[in-house]
Amino acid sequence: MSYSGLLERIKTRNVKVGVIGLGYVGLPLALEFTNKGMHVIGFDIDPKKAEILLQGKSYIKHISADRIRAAVDEKLFDATADFSRLPEVDAILICVPTPLDHHREPDVSYIEKSGEAIAKYLRKDQLVVLESSTYPGTTDEILLPMFEECPLTQAAAKKDTKTQPKKFVVGEDFYLAFSPEREDPNNPDFSTATIPKVVGGVTPKCLELAKVLYDQVIVKTVTVSSTRAAEATKLLENIYRSINIALVNELKMVFDRMDIDVWEVIEAAKTKPFGYNAFYPGPGLGGHCIPIDPFYLTWKAREYEINTKFIELAGEINTYQPYYVVQRTMEFLNSAASKAMKGAKILILGAAYKKNIDDMRESPSLKLIEIFQERGAKVDYNDPYIPNLPPTRKYKFEMKSVPLTEKNLKKYDAVVVSTDHSDYDYSFILKHSNLVVDTRNALKYVKKNSKKVITA
Repeated sequence: MSYSGLLERIKTRNVKVGVIGLGYVGLPLALEFTNKGMHVIGFDIDPKKAEILLQGKSYIKHISADRIRAAVDEKLFDATADFSRLPEVDAILICVPTPLDHHREPDVSYIEKSGEAIAKYLRKDQLVVLESSTYPGTTDEILLPMFEECPLTQAAAKKDTKTQPKKFVVGEDFYLAFSPEREDPNNPDFSTATIPKVVGGVTPKCLELAKVLYDQVIVKTVTVSSTRAAEATKLLENIYRSINIALVNELKMVFDRMDIDVWEVIEAAKTKPFGYNAFYPGPGLGGHCIPIDPFYLTWKAREYEINTKFIELAGEINTYQPYYVVQRTMEFLNSAASKAMKGAKILILGAAYKKNIDDMRESPSLKLIEIFQERGAKVDYNDPYIPNLPPTRKYKFEMKSVPLTEKNLKKYDAVVVSTDHSDYDYSFILKHSNLVVDTRNALKYVKKNSKKVITA
């Protein structure tokens, strides 16, 4: 099959797509392709995920089992931990995590391992697209050399008169592009298919194939000049948010000291019809992008002898927020209940990083639990979406969500609202709690100047 043959197969949706990484990004993307009648094989290193999906079940709350079951029953979706099946697909989309290590430097090991698996089985005329958020240069510097070192298939190698097998050439034998994921789990206004997709290719042919592939399932595809420009686009989006959130977090601390309600100020500022976009404070940054992506550029910028002062300052402010919440809680306990933090009973409401989802990635709630425990408090949590706290890369809490009953609420010295789930009955919580520390302004309609509530 030639370039033109692959392009035609994509245009007619007679193409098989492989998605590596069946998490919050990869799984919804895979289902969008099946919605358009294309065959998808999902690859994940965790065989349990494949087993669950093939049973037509979901392990992500906002992705319904019905969608998965329909795709499986129609034989449009398969899932496996067997990467030797990669030659079966025409396009491979890499949707794996890119965390930070303990030194806040990029951990691209998941990309590297995915690349190694692809390189082992890469066949002629396959398109590979990296979607993982990363620093500019990752696609060209890590994946491209791996794939260019792949020999052609054995059949092609036998026809070669040279003693050494011919190597793959990008844009001729295989195609490589970058398209940053823009997933926002459980966003009521935008889904995978309705969020425009940025695409950059290593060569013009790579770009064209990737664009046409995404055109089949995404409302709009925006092309840029290179993979590096596409990688930088994702970083800009999240650095913009990180810096603005840091600004309101800093103002929150200043206004708290001045006895000014930062939430009231933000609502007033929002009335200006131009020149202002509202951002909101919180207990810290969470999710798979904003707490991580800015530091990818900070790390890469050192290679060019540039200090990213804005990014690093925003990171310091946002990282401090869980400590600020604990400090405010400690002061509130002391002033309102003459209670020390050591030995105090604290209930954290919400373990997810944002409301109405079961996604715990980089959740500030986990940091809050750690800090409260370090200060000697006895900590429990409640989250209607997360019945147990599973182990993460950073934390190994063995905790179960406690029921939100009148009796339970009364036994805690303070309740800290970390995630403002819509499921919570905030009137009930306020009524039966001794003290409430509200980090999300969740009680704005029920607190009525109650002395039992402070914001943090």
